[in-house]
Amino acid sequence: MIIGIIGSGGREHSIGKILIKSKKIKKIYFFPGNAGTQQISTNVDLNTDSFEVLKNFILKKKIEMVIIGPEKPLVNGIVDYLEKFNIKVFGPNKSAAKLEGSKIFTKQICEKYKIPTAKFKILENKKNTFKYLDSLNYPIVIKADNLASGKGVYICNTKKEAYTSVNEIFNGKFGKAKKILLEEFLEGEEMSYFIVSDGITYKFFGSAQDHKRALDGDKGKNTGGMGAYSPSRLLNDKIEKKIKDKIINPTLKALKNLKIKYKGFLYVGLMIVKNEPYLIEYNVRMGDPECQTIIPLLKTPLLDVFNACCNKKLKNLNIKWSKNKSICVVVCSKGYPDDFKKNIPINNIEKISQNKNNYLFHAGTIVKNEKVVTSGGRVLNFVSLSKKFINSKKNVYQNIKKLNWTKGFYRKDIGYKVIN
Repeated sequence: MIIGIIGSGGREHSIGKILIKSKKIKKIYFFPGNAGTQQISTNVDLNTDSFEVLKNFILKKKIEMVIIGPEKPLVNGIVDYLEKFNIKVFGPNKSAAKLEGSKIFTKQICEKYKIPTAKFKILENKKNTFKYLDSLNYPIVIKADNLASGKGVYICNTKKEAYTSVNEIFNGKFGKAKKILLEEFLEGEEMSYFIVSDGITYKFFGSAQDHKRALDGDKGKNTGGMGAYSPSRLLNDKIEKKIKDKIINPTLKALKNLKIKYKGFLYVGLMIVKNEPYLIEYNVRMGDPECQTIIPLLKTPLLDVFNACCNKKLKNLNIKWSKNKSICVVVCSKGYPDDFKKNIPINNIEKISQNKNNYLFHAGTIVKNEKVVTSGGRVLNFVSLSKKFINSKKNVYQNIKKLNWTKGFYRKDIGYKVIN
């Protein structure tokens, strides 16, 4: 098969690196890819916002399946567009992608179908929002309604912080904002739970815990994710039953009632409060860096999963998982998530140990003048698997030390909640 993968991050590199192991894969094209994807197949630098340009290339190169990594093209309707030309695509259509494209859409589903979630208020302008903020107890959570690359969520401990957040959202930090979402702050522990669906049935596709804050001890600014471990320490049979019965099944029922079928990965962002799951958000794709820590644990060929979903035969596929424990640590450019420099050379990559239990996935990298340089804030993902989390942690940090990259930084406590 010839495969196309849209995206340029660690998520896309990890998917490609696991896929390329299959003897059924003849070639992978990445749009646009990064320095890591360039090592395993072909990067194509074209405008992925132009669905027509993309479609023409796919047809010309006889690409048989396209896998969509990031959320933006999904929300913009790339699946609907490509499927009109009989191109096989893994990912939800535009209507289903509203689960991530509009947080308010998801909240309204929660309200109608009694899905447990934080109490919320939708407001439409600054004046009314500021007035409402004056009546609240803190902390509270403020969210941009539209896509924000994982950075549109503010946990505000004071009214001053809340005012700043509201100003940033309504002033267009994440694009034009017509509405804003205010939520109660839930005291608990986060868990990422994933399913994969073919539009008829769905199956479990791993669990993880992301570490969003930039600094050790969950301090500093919110980021796109500084690391993750899998499986989540919070997952057990009782919690899983509640997640399915109270959250996933009612959501899929809501979509069905709207005549929407869900195909692809669904990321269920949860807060576990006193053994009860509450929905924080949905993402309509694999998380990043959760994908990088989950995908290496998959024993079933990844291509079989994609084919089963695209061919509506997921019911017949038994998805098997390794019993290993996985940790992913993200190495970032100094200054991230604020201002950081690009085109910084990264030396010593060839010194990194890679084998069936140790992986290096590129994220914000490109090749320039035959050197690997930075192109983004989150640069490299180091992943290690072993029978115990403590060994995975030891191995992953030993590998990072070999990089010895003085222009970057990383958290040194990924997995601290699961490792005493």
